[in-house]
Parts: sequence; C-alpha cells; structure tokens
Amino acid sequence: MKQAIESYLEYLVSVKNSSPHTISNYGKDLRQFVDFLTPPGAVLPGLTAITHGIIREFVAHLHDQGLEKSSIARKLAALRSFFKYCVREGMLKESPARLVPTPKLPKRIPSILSAEEMNAFLNHLAEMGGSLPSKKNSSNKNSSKKNWPAIQAAALRSEPKLHEEGLLLRRDRALLELLYAAGLRVSELTGLDLADIEQKERMLRVTGKGNKERIVPYGGKAQEALEKYWPLREELLQQTSGGYASRRTTPHSEAVFLNYAGRRLTQRSVGRIVKKYVRLVNMNWDLHPHSLRHAFATHLLADGADLRAIQELLGHQSLSTTQKYAHASIRQLMDIYDKSHPHA
Repeated sequence: MKQAIESYLEYLVSVKNSSPHTISNYGKDLRQFVDFLTPPGAVLPGLTAITHGIIREFVAHLHDQGLEKSSIARKLAALRSFFKYCVREGMLKESPARLVPTPKLPKRIPSILSAEEMNAFLNHLAEMGGSLPSKKNSSNKNSSKKNWPAIQAAALRSEPKLHEEGLLLRRDRALLELLYAAGLRVSELTGLDLADIEQKERMLRVTGKGNKERIVPYGGKAQEALEKYWPLREELLQQTSGGYASRRTTPHSEAVFLNYAGRRLTQRSVGRIVKKYVRLVNMNWDLHPHSLRHAFATHLLADGADLRAIQELLGHQSLSTTQKYAHASIRQLMDIYDKSHPHA
C-alpha cells in the first residue's frame, strides 16, 4: 500500500500537475490513514483488504480526535482520489471509499471589505510612498525627490533594514494592488513572470489550478504601482546577481515579485506583507491575501458584473464556487439596510 501511495503522489506531480500544497496535504492525509491501519504490533493490510467499513472507522476516529468537519472532508477527499487512482491503474476493482458519505459542511460566506474600505486601505499605501527616503537623505527634500533612484540604490546596498522599513513599500503596494485588481490567488501572484504581463494592454496571463491559463485585465492603479516598482526590482536583482549578464541567467530573474535577496517571493511572505500593512494603517481587520480576491469578486458583482464573467476572471471550474460571492453581496446589502433604514 505504501508503494501505491508513493506512485499516486508521483502521479499528482507529473500528470495532474497539482499544486505543491495539495500534494503535501494529500501525502500527510494518506500517511495518517496508514498510521491508523497499523497500531503497535499490527501489519499493514493490502489494498484489497481495505473496506468502506474501515474507512468509516477512520472517519469516526478523526471525529473523536476533535477535528473540524472541513479537515475530515479533505482527508476523505484524499482517500477517494487515491482509491480512484488505484482502480484506474488496475490495483483494485472498485473504490472502498465511494460509499463513505462526506461530513455535511456549513456554508461559509467570506468576510468582505467594502469597496470604500479597500480603496481607503490601498490609497493609504500610495500616500505612504512619500516617506520612503531614508533618514540620511531626509534633510534635503528637493534632492531626495530629484535623485530618488540613486538614493534607493545606495540604501539597498548599505542599509538592509530599509527593505522592511520602507523601500519595499513600492513592491508591496504593487503586489497588493495587483491582488485586488486581478483577483489573483496568492500562488498565482508569486508565480507571475515578466513575460506574463502585457503592460500596454494591462493584461495578465495567469496560470491557475491544474496548470490552466486564463487572461485577466488589471487597472490603472495597479499599473501605476508596477511602474514605480520596476526600478526597485532591478536593484534587488542586481545586488544579488552581480552584473547584468549574470542577472539574465538566474532562476529568479523572470519573477515579477522578488524578496530582499532578489529571489522569487514566497506565498508565506505575501501573507506576512498583508498582515504588516493592516497593522501599519491601524485597521482592525482579519485580512489575508485571499481577502483581496474575495473583495475583487464581490465588488465586481455589486457593480453589475455577470456571474459567469466573474467565474472566468477567477478561474473557477464550477459556477457554484463563484456563487458564494452573490451571498456575500446580499449580506452586505442587509448590513447597510439594518444600519440605514429607520424601521430596520
């Protein structure tokens, strides 16, 4: 069975082109199932010995451990996918997981910032850009504005702390604007390469789940933020790679968003960036990168965009996934009604 699991995980990588996050989680879930089947002194049963009753016992075991229904559902999805693979490969005649019901999950409506709140947040970041020059250069206001590229380059070389304290604001504003402007998943944002951006037409070629590509437009605010970020990006790339010739051959040279070391920004880093700026603007929000994607969809829907069009922009395979934003919009309308109507 362990060999079958390893073959399945390899199949997810090479054939399904699943995300590293999915592969990692499914691997953990399947290994947890193996651990359940092999208590101390027990021998791991073969694939053909696994019945739907055993899988039900595993689900009950997870429930007794206090796992959330959503976590149990994901582990069951991993088992279903694995056994379906085994049937397709001729290891089993039928899947023992097909008769095991999925725990009923409550419908979750995402928490959405209003368009006004999102605009205020992003506009505040744009206003913060004026305070970027370091303290060494702040005494000469005219020269700091006039010679900003030179100041920026010197600061990048001599004051690494400024990456976190100010200089990378240009990068951070660009990525936050793009997350909201195009409704990107964080993995799609960090996976963007320079070749994926058509700046003249303001279009992105986005590689989503299952390696599916889609074309997404983005707006003028995001374009403005990107244009201010490009000089900083060049400096970040140059300082880690040396000369121009070596820059072009580095594995990160095509990435749009780079960290202070000139490497492709990670998904975890984007999450930290979002939290950081929420604190900086003193907003009491539970904001994360996916919140900007939620806001993108909800605000488009509220302004009359077609649900099918939003589905295409988000890269959702099923319309039912997109429909949750309709519920979010209705909830916002009800909140406005409750606050505004005199007889509410």
